[in-house]
Amino acid sequence: MKLTIVQTGEVPLPLRDRFGPYRKMFEAMFDRTGQGFSYETVNVADGEPFPDLAGVEGIVITGSAAGVYDDLPWMNPLRSFIRDAYGRRTPMLGVCFGHQIMADALGGDVRKSEKGWGLGRHSYRLIGQPDLLRGAPSSVAVACSHQDQVIVPPSEAEVILASDFTPNAGLAYRNGAALSFQPHPEFEDDYTLALAEMRRGKAPDAVVDRAVDSISTPSDSGLVANAIARFLARSGI
Repeated sequence: MKLTIVQTGEVPLPLRDRFGPYRKMFEAMFDRTGQGFSYETVNVADGEPFPDLAGVEGIVITGSAAGVYDDLPWMNPLRSFIRDAYGRRTPMLGVCFGHQIMADALGGDVRKSEKGWGLGRHSYRLIGQPDLLRGAPSSVAVACSHQDQVIVPPSEAEVILASDFTPNAGLAYRNGAALSFQPHPEFEDDYTLALAEMRRGKAPDAVVDRAVDSISTPSDSGLVANAIARFLARSGI
């Protein structure tokens, strides 16, 4: 199965030489699952054209520094792409901004949260024992880095991950082929730490300090990544 990585942003420039592009993080994450995916990347934020969905087997929409409320030339075409993919039941995953723009395109409400920055490793409760995470513990700890949140999910979506800070952190969609998460299972700990430290001066020091301390909590990113990979592969059959 080929995954089309729709790249909507990039690793911040001060960290790029050390950590490389986002697409490589997703490729490494999926490679570890052993599902045998292949990849192509479409950098829509840099003006690359959206692919013809007739030839797309699976979609991954990345994080971005952009917000869904930004007036960018690729934003409305991305919304149309998401709605068309959803209608076709093309397997689709959104992460962070990808989670937000999927919700926005399909009728939800996304805004900058009054709660401020979410940084470091957060714990999320599983809601409703979703099939894709069956057998998982009652909560999972995954890295995050965001200010915006899905405030109201689309009517087409069911909440499957939640925390007090991020009540709509994971959404499974009713077409059975779309899934999105606010946290980043593709982030390694060293990048999560570097990103949190880079927010110092923008986010309160106390928030950054808690983010740094949170990395001592064992990560469940591998568990979540395996669940995502199985979901995409199964949905693509």
